[in-house]
Amino acid sequence: MRLLERSIEQAGLANIKPRVSKSMATTSIASLLKSYSVPLVLLSLAVFLQLVVIPSSFPLSHYDVLGIKRDSSIEEVKEAYEKLSARWNSGVEIPVTVDFIKIRYAFELLTNPLWKSDYDNFGIDEQLDVVEKVKGKYLGKSFSEIDLPLLDTSNSGTGGDIFNVITTEDFKTTIGRNKAWLIQVYSSGSSRCAQFSNDWKRIAGLLDGVAGTGIVELGEVELASYLAETRTTGQPFFRNGLPSLVVFPPGCRSSSCLLRYQGDLLVDAVVDWFATTVLGLPRILYYSKESLGQKFLAKSGHHKVKVIFFSKTGERAAPILRQAAKDYWAYASFAFVLWREDESSTWWNMFEVESAPAVVFLKDPGVKPVVHHGAINSSEFLNIVEQNKYQDLPQLRSVTSMELGCDARAYSRAGNDTTTWYCVILAGRLSMELNKMRETMRRVQDMLRNDVKSTAANNDLFTSSIPAAEALKKKRLTFTWLDGEEQKVKILFLLPPFRKQL
Repeated sequence: MRLLERSIEQAGLANIKPRVSKSMATTSIASLLKSYSVPLVLLSLAVFLQLVVIPSSFPLSHYDVLGIKRDSSIEEVKEAYEKLSARWNSGVEIPVTVDFIKIRYAFELLTNPLWKSDYDNFGIDEQLDVVEKVKGKYLGKSFSEIDLPLLDTSNSGTGGDIFNVITTEDFKTTIGRNKAWLIQVYSSGSSRCAQFSNDWKRIAGLLDGVAGTGIVELGEVELASYLAETRTTGQPFFRNGLPSLVVFPPGCRSSSCLLRYQGDLLVDAVVDWFATTVLGLPRILYYSKESLGQKFLAKSGHHKVKVIFFSKTGERAAPILRQAAKDYWAYASFAFVLWREDESSTWWNMFEVESAPAVVFLKDPGVKPVVHHGAINSSEFLNIVEQNKYQDLPQLRSVTSMELGCDARAYSRAGNDTTTWYCVILAGRLSMELNKMRETMRRVQDMLRNDVKSTAANNDLFTSSIPAAEALKKKRLTFTWLDGEEQKVKILFLLPPFRKQL
């Protein structure tokens, strides 16, 4: 063994093992570096982005422009600007025009209490476009030529136009119960909110009766922050600026179920979105002179009253009208027509409509339409619909049989104690003959009503129709009709002797 080792040493092979170990170590390190090269590159890139690229991509805050810390007081802002002004006025330093514009803008914004509060709390800076406009106007000119101030305060503030302001306490006690709420988040220092003020009044008026509306001022910081979105930094903000519209559907009392309106701040757009998306109300379609007959009158149910609105503006139906269309769907169909002066003779001949706005109730065939001209408020309109929801001779249907007192399983309209009452039912297929019979039934009904009036006036106790007239007056007699083609089940239930004939 010793001879073998001595032979290896003599042959110079003793250093082979160390050289092999160093080679293996170098290979191992290279392999390790190669394995981790991609993660190392990505890590380096992330650090570079975090420390260099991302910070440089964000514009300096207005506090940074003035060289002071964020959330400095108004006094500190003024002091910083005065120091800079002193250097400029003394000639020690002549600012670049662009830099001066930015510094001056920051100064004017941060010395206005409302603007500063909105900027500090919610990052709102809706006049930032002024910087670019002024830069373009004074390109190549000295800073001393710039007209000051840069910002106009005359168009900001909603003054006395604000109404129905919601505080935190109001929010806790009223929002999220049985009705939906549309809330405008606004600022007294916002010119956009001031410009939106009149439109907001119209929106609130159109939603009256179907939803609640209110305003939250940014000064109510806790509540405004609750209604805002949140950046990754934790700062609350409003994605599209102010005014911001937030909706709490019925029963919603938390930020997890609220909705945000993202569309154009136009009265018609806001109201239509709220009515369809939040309240689930149907749209009421517009029809022309050519399409009204074929697409509305002919396709609406024969048992329904037709309600036609004539509008001068072409705006979509107010929510209260849509709510009525939803509530009275079993009794009436609703349509809109855009009023045009060159078609006025047509509408007069058809419905006796003189001008718009107007609403027409079409009842039985051959019966004179009920027409109301002029604007109608919500309560008046609902009363009119309730009074005219039936045709003059209503059709007996599942939704009206109890109301008419013609359901054999129910009691008379005269009350639960009434044991004898009468229903005169005209049944048949829709046709001219059926319409003539309906007109006859209406005339009989009118004669009985007139008998009651004349009897009361003349004290005539011997009129032959007195029993029937008295029964009609006391709601123990009902006249109705039935579409035999569509309501065979009801006919078979109520009129078994006539099965073969129908």
